[in-house]
Amino acid sequence: LYLLLKDIQTLCFTSSRKIAELIALWTKRDMEHTKKRYVDRISAYRAGYLAEDRREIEDGLKSRKYLGVTSTNALELGIDVGSLDAVIISGFPGSMISTWQQGGRSGRGNQKSLVILVAFENQLDQYFMKNPEFFFDKPHENVVIDLNNEKLLNNHIICAANELPLAPEEIKEIFNVDEEFIGNIVQNRDLRKSAGLYIYPYDDNPAFEFSLDQISNEIFSVMNGNQLIEKIERSQMYREAHEGAILINKGQTYIVTDVDFNTHIIDVIKRDVNAHTIALKRTETKIIKKIKKVKIGDFTVHYGELEVEEDYYKYKRMEFSKTIGTYILDLPPLKFKTKGLWFTIPDSVKETLEERFKNDSEVFPGGLHGAEHALIGLFPLHVMCDRFDIGGLSTNYHEDTQEASIFIYDAYEGGIGICEKAIDVFSKLTNSTRNLLKTCECENGCPSCIYSPKCGNDNKPLHKKATEFILDYMWEEMNKLSPEELSALENQDLEDNISYNETYYNQKEKNNMENEEDKETIESEPENKADEDINNINPLDEAYDDALEEFNKGNYSIAKEILTNIII
Repeated sequence: LYLLLKDIQTLCFTSSRKIAELIALWTKRDMEHTKKRYVDRISAYRAGYLAEDRREIEDGLKSRKYLGVTSTNALELGIDVGSLDAVIISGFPGSMISTWQQGGRSGRGNQKSLVILVAFENQLDQYFMKNPEFFFDKPHENVVIDLNNEKLLNNHIICAANELPLAPEEIKEIFNVDEEFIGNIVQNRDLRKSAGLYIYPYDDNPAFEFSLDQISNEIFSVMNGNQLIEKIERSQMYREAHEGAILINKGQTYIVTDVDFNTHIIDVIKRDVNAHTIALKRTETKIIKKIKKVKIGDFTVHYGELEVEEDYYKYKRMEFSKTIGTYILDLPPLKFKTKGLWFTIPDSVKETLEERFKNDSEVFPGGLHGAEHALIGLFPLHVMCDRFDIGGLSTNYHEDTQEASIFIYDAYEGGIGICEKAIDVFSKLTNSTRNLLKTCECENGCPSCIYSPKCGNDNKPLHKKATEFILDYMWEEMNKLSPEELSALENQDLEDNISYNETYYNQKEKNNMENEEDKETIESEPENKADEDINNINPLDEAYDDALEEFNKGNYSIAKEILTNIII
């Protein structure tokens, strides 16, 4: 508002469609009481708008018809909006690439410009605020994508066949799929074989039907009477356009009155309300296939194919941050297959926590839930993603693992490689998450450490001290020697001892012989070469004894460091 009143053209980037709409709506309402003629120069911009509406806003930015626009990353690149005076980045966008790309929307001319990053009270933003050197020194990330995602391959083959007829051998070689995969596309009538080549059998361009930021192609049309307001993908509809939801479009609020799953029509009526809605969900996971497991010290992380079921069971009506009502939803659950990682927490951790906090029945589930939130919150610190690109589940007992478990999965059908990449940096992720909690000054948890803005359970239960305990346990296990490492180090140490003993006695025998041959010469010298060699070897024995003593005390990481130095 301050920048607009100074006639500084500003683009504000936000992390979600709803936030983009809310900031534009609230700014307009404040402007009503300051410079009313500027109200119409403020707009939101996001995916889902009709093409003609998006073009009008883009042209309005270039011509300065619009002085202030709030946008998702839809305006981040690929669209010419000219040079702006200022950019506000409302919350770290998830990657350094996006950060610099968004900031670079201003200052493209010869005039001075301004870029402001407003940190949110979440784990990642606060980590950067406490470690600014990490932010400015952080390199651009590498893109993560799973080229074997069957949904992506399906859509890619259809688009390719529309551009050029494809021979079966070409499809197999280029896309690494088999005859059965191609046959399924043909069976769905998205490909047809003609003169030995596969072609797209329709007149339209399928590329326009496939979203660049969503894998699902099930699209709903939002209708205000006979007027098309926007189009929305199914999972987005569950979050923002379910029956009873308050949908915001270009600063205007609408109430959703009906959702028809057969016709894919969402009916809305225009209402001027000073509120918004948030949908809550329950999540269940099922392990379909274990692909691999990775040992980090004595801690095991699994990776595989999962089936995720999300049940949106109620929603809250909010005025700013105050809940004014809660309502039941009756929606069929969303089911999709993806890939993710998981790990278990043993009963010994639960027993210790319950002993320490005897009057708190939710200490263990609160600790698991907090660990899930905190780890997901710092995912983008180590892997190129947004926290909304991943989902999670924590449970006291999971049927497939038979133990308390935490699951973190790619929030896209088929998976896109995020969690697979995360396994390679999981120990770093765990340690940075521990450090974040230890430096957070809150007592019982807050948005900067264990609260999540996307929690489907309304951030309940959560327990900060239990979360710290679980993360510390994980870190200690990761720094223990695995049985394989212990065996390897013990074998190496045995070989070192044998070599040491042989060297020692050979040198001793040689010294005795030299003493007999030239006693006077040896006595006149402070030490001969053989004694120097022996003195160089003796400390190994002491080091091994020290390592063994630390190991017996349970200080495994210290023992590991000592033994590693012995081998080196």
